[in-house]
Amino acid sequence: MRQTVVLITGAAGEIGHALIRRIAEQGVEILTLDLQALPPELEQLVAQHFTGSILDEELLDRILARYEVHTVFHLAALLSTRSEFTPITAHQVNVEGTIRLLRFAQAQGLSHGHTVRFFYPSSIAAYGLPDLATKAAAGQVREEDWGRPITMYGINKLYCEQLGRYFQWHYKQLDAEPQTRRIDFRGIRFPGLISAETVPSGGTSDFVPEMIHAAAQGQPYACFVREDARIPFMTMPDAVDAIFALMEADPTRLRKNVYNIAAFNPSAAEVRDIVTHHFPGAEIRFEPDLKRQAIVDSWPAAVDDSAAREDWSFAPHHDLEAAFRAYLLPRIRQRYSP
Repeated sequence: MRQTVVLITGAAGEIGHALIRRIAEQGVEILTLDLQALPPELEQLVAQHFTGSILDEELLDRILARYEVHTVFHLAALLSTRSEFTPITAHQVNVEGTIRLLRFAQAQGLSHGHTVRFFYPSSIAAYGLPDLATKAAAGQVREEDWGRPITMYGINKLYCEQLGRYFQWHYKQLDAEPQTRRIDFRGIRFPGLISAETVPSGGTSDFVPEMIHAAAQGQPYACFVREDARIPFMTMPDAVDAIFALMEADPTRLRKNVYNIAAFNPSAAEVRDIVTHHFPGAEIRFEPDLKRQAIVDSWPAAVDDSAAREDWSFAPHHDLEAAFRAYLLPRIRQRYSP
């Protein structure tokens, strides 16, 4: 008999680390796949870590032959800023890689006769509003609105959401024996994520965490968006909690395959004011990068996450004040304390 496991791709990132710890506590066997190695303290929690690419079909075939995967957390991706510099590579990793994982999950479902749950992290980058006036008038944007992204990353995310729906509901629909419903595809359109544990990596929504981390280190910071720039955010712990809440939800309650979530949506100036209140010596100035600003302006100022709250009881613990008081300030100060 093949061993029953959960598969996490892109496991070397912060969300992957949190998933490994949480799933290991449940006593479930875990496989991980990433181009990078896992830290030793996490590798001991998994049944096997595969160092390799999601584009390696031979590697996926070996996993398929040896293991019975009942849940996939597909986190591996080329992120937004890098995707703009290498759009063809981004398409290969983000789209072709996702197709390979969906085919892998489909094969798993057919092989062991059970539906494979498949988690996909999407993004507010899947939206595309044409100008600031439209953004202001749009208010809280629903999942079905403004699917006109202007970045390769956003285009990849939006398309892969549709791929997930196709594999679940319409895959090879003209076959004599339909192969649908072997995958239970569930996705979240994440807002900007703020972490106290990792240093921001230059993502398009990283102007808020960059501001906080720079102030905590006593370093000046030139913010690359205008003071009035506004998009939704949430803390990393709330994002991880949301993944588990969605994946554990009763499928009969889910009206959508992909859901908006968010917790707060301050302007860059409002964040600056909070940061300088807690770090009085912080030097923060605004030097907008017009190209990156245009991308931020194309994303909604707020999203309607009522479907997530109604269907699977999404409820973030951190509003803006609690994010700083209970999570960011204690951990970031500890991180950079002498």
